[in-house]
Amino acid sequence: MHPPPRRRGGVRRLLAVAVTALALPLTMLSTGTTPARAAALQCSVDYKTNDWGSGFTTDLTVTNRGSDVIDGWALTYDYTGNQRLVNGWNGSWSQSGSTVTVKNAGHNGRIAAGAAVTTGAQFSYSGTNTAPTSFSVNGTACVGAHQPPIAVLTSPEAGSVYSQGETVPLEATAAAADQATITKVEFYDDTELLGTDTSAPFTLAVGGLAVGAHSLVAKAYDSLGASASSTPVGITVASGPAVVASPSQLGVKQGESGTFEVKLSKQPSEDVTVTTARASGNSGLSVSSGASLTFTPANWSTAQRVTVAADASGTGSAVFESSAPGHAKAPVTVTQLGATKSYEGRFLELYDKITDPAN
Repeated sequence: MHPPPRRRGGVRRLLAVAVTALALPLTMLSTGTTPARAAALQCSVDYKTNDWGSGFTTDLTVTNRGSDVIDGWALTYDYTGNQRLVNGWNGSWSQSGSTVTVKNAGHNGRIAAGAAVTTGAQFSYSGTNTAPTSFSVNGTACVGAHQPPIAVLTSPEAGSVYSQGETVPLEATAAAADQATITKVEFYDDTELLGTDTSAPFTLAVGGLAVGAHSLVAKAYDSLGASASSTPVGITVASGPAVVASPSQLGVKQGESGTFEVKLSKQPSEDVTVTTARASGNSGLSVSSGASLTFTPANWSTAQRVTVAADASGTGSAVFESSAPGHAKAPVTVTQLGATKSYEGRFLELYDKITDPAN
């Protein structure tokens, strides 16, 4: 007798089930059932600087204009000049050639929809400091759903000194993007609202500011609900006449020099001598010219220059004070920056030739 033939139907059915299971996702795709996809990243970047001629600080605000959370971000942009990174904060900053990259810090990596994070850095440069024109976050160009407006506080001039009780004239310009319109501009003294104007030119006359330093800001609102603040403008209200110095911060490279300007806040009745000296800080910085300047009733409002020289090895900041009898002092903070090493560029050039003979 021969054994009965082996039945293969059960095996075939198992194989058919397995093949059907493996093919199921393809079937779902072919019938139009697709898994949900994340919305495309949308962003905008607000770029602001505080420039003192040989260096600057920049504050960048990255806003999530999309509907999904940005969980971890890397911001990239390019300079067209010789701007070089000195240090950064609220992020991990690096530079390769003209390209700057900022990666989020541990505390600001998550940007909710409609929210924003701010990061900043200090750079040195010579020549022209042209602002970057485009930014990318995680490889996506920041075109955004709607760009915020731009506000600039055009009056008063930074570093201005006013006497107690004198009216301070505030004036701002504002522009909206994406065919929106500016609905109002608010004026602030630090966080205190001073007043609002709803039509251009945006102005406000403010009196009664307390004696001391003030940080003035204009904040613009547009018809699509976006808002943005101007770069703060610092002024001083003095109880009497004062020495005025501009800028209030200055960067000077090792072995080089930089200048700031001084003048008087009010016309004197007789000649006034303004003396400038280092009051504290880095001894590698010193006044090389303009230590003593004379102002007359005729030229009291014409600025004269003070030159600060940096030695070849010092680092850090120093405070210089310009003072005159019967006048409030004007402090200027000068920071000594590391000198650019001329051999670094040559070393990189030689390294490229060694590693890539085609060069």
